[in-house]
Amino acid sequence: MSKKNKHMDHKKDEEQKAAASQEAPQTEEVKEEAGQQEEPAEEQPASKAVKELQGKLAESNDRYLRLAAEFDNYRRRTAKERMDLIDLANEKLVKDMLPIVDDFERALAAMKDSDDAASAKEGTELIYNKLVAFLKKNGVSEIEAAGKEFDTDFHEAVAQFPVEDEKKKNTVIDVTQKGYTMGEKVIRYAKVVIGI
Repeated sequence: MSKKNKHMDHKKDEEQKAAASQEAPQTEEVKEEAGQQEEPAEEQPASKAVKELQGKLAESNDRYLRLAAEFDNYRRRTAKERMDLIDLANEKLVKDMLPIVDDFERALAAMKDSDDAASAKEGTELIYNKLVAFLKKNGVSEIEAAGKEFDTDFHEAVAQFPVEDEKKKNTVIDVTQKGYTMGEKVIRYAKVVIGI
């Protein structure tokens, strides 16, 4: 080889080395920049996904708690309605029978003055007693009103009568129609005359 070729080869080698050395730092810088960008890019979607999943979990837990509370309220409400239905299942039947009781009471009052029909009186009393026993068996009881203080929870005033005695003011003087309760519920208010 001639000197010229050696020199040319040497020059090429130097140029290649210089080019390689210039590319190498750029490549390393590019790799470092890419690495820095890649790491947050990977971390960002992962943390974003975790936050989304945590949000969905919190939302699901909230929905679950609300649903459980709604179900518990529904269960209690239906149990109470079922008990009320059982307790008051025959309320309409009993209400319809109350006028019959009233008629029996009127007939008994009329027959007390008459001795002609002793057997009719006895039969009517028997039927009346059976009917009252039936009502008591079904949880119906009479509202005591005569002589009691007027109470709007149990009495309905149909008339007012002036009284001189202070003790009789705002008390029931007379009962025009008896009232009844079934359990703790008033199914018919007692119609009363009160003193004023």
